[in-house]
Amino acid sequence: MKKYNFNAGPSMLPREVIENTAKQILDFNGSGLSLMEISHRAKDFQPVVDEAEALIKELLDIPQGYSVIFLGGGASLQFMQIPANFLMKKAGYVNTGTWAKKAQKEAKLFGEVVEVASSADKNYTYVPKNYTIPADLDYLHFTTNNTIYGTETRKDIDAPVPLIADMSSDIMSRPVDVSKYTAIYAGAQKNMSMAGVTVVIVKDDMLGKAPRELATMLDYRTHVEKGSMFNTPPVVPIYSLMETMRWVKAHGGVKEMDRLAQERAKIVYDEIDRNKLFRGTVVAEDRSLMNICFVMNDEYAELEKPFFDFATERGMVGIKGHRSVGGFRASCYNAQTIEGVNALVKAMQDFEAQH
Repeated sequence: MKKYNFNAGPSMLPREVIENTAKQILDFNGSGLSLMEISHRAKDFQPVVDEAEALIKELLDIPQGYSVIFLGGGASLQFMQIPANFLMKKAGYVNTGTWAKKAQKEAKLFGEVVEVASSADKNYTYVPKNYTIPADLDYLHFTTNNTIYGTETRKDIDAPVPLIADMSSDIMSRPVDVSKYTAIYAGAQKNMSMAGVTVVIVKDDMLGKAPRELATMLDYRTHVEKGSMFNTPPVVPIYSLMETMRWVKAHGGVKEMDRLAQERAKIVYDEIDRNKLFRGTVVAEDRSLMNICFVMNDEYAELEKPFFDFATERGMVGIKGHRSVGGFRASCYNAQTIEGVNALVKAMQDFEAQH
């Protein structure tokens, strides 16, 4: 039976990316060695890093004066590495969910942190708007897409201070004005690669200003100066990232990814709004195009497990909502297909017909 992968991350990758990476794992560039066992210093591997970096810069139209580096540790390490490098006295955080809250907690280790806005009052079912941003902040941090709750900010904030964004779950799904940001970071395991590599985009002239001595590995300058090769980088995930960036470019770049994201999300949200069994969980204007969250309507609550089992039998994988919110979550990252979302919608319609 065909499987439709709606996992929130690690998540679906384009089939050709998986196949091309698998070939290189068996024999990298005809060397007789696996990609898993070559030296990261091998002359054949440096071009992989260079191309991956160049493609990210091209696809996001990153201006001069920014570096792209590949690190380990996931976005969770960036929650503390960002303030370590950029928090001088005071930083502002927008609290839109679990990951934003964790980032805010880590920043408090390095200086004063102001919660500029929060949607905790309504269980993160909306994105705060029309809040005042203090002009004396070193930076304003926000999470562009909230995977657990299904909200998303799909435009760059206008702010009187430098911006820093966790774009782990929607980077490469739409155009971004990188010039507005001091830093952008993203765990790659949703729209960019397999798990194991974190992409960080940093503004060069903002580095080295922190009023603290930084451990070598935590200082972004270490990795910028060494081209992500200060220590052994995650070789296979970087290769997979390069292949995914090639795929994004070949399929029309971020503008086309944006168009497809809107098309896929409309198909699923239209069915959620039409189907008597289901309802969405967040305000319509803040609905994520990447993580579509929904639950059973109250009068059909007892059908939650039966629908999950029904959809699973139809080949749906990973549609269970996060344990903290329940219900369902259909993650529709760049590699998700129209066929996949149509299959989910058909399962919803057929289940409704039975009840």
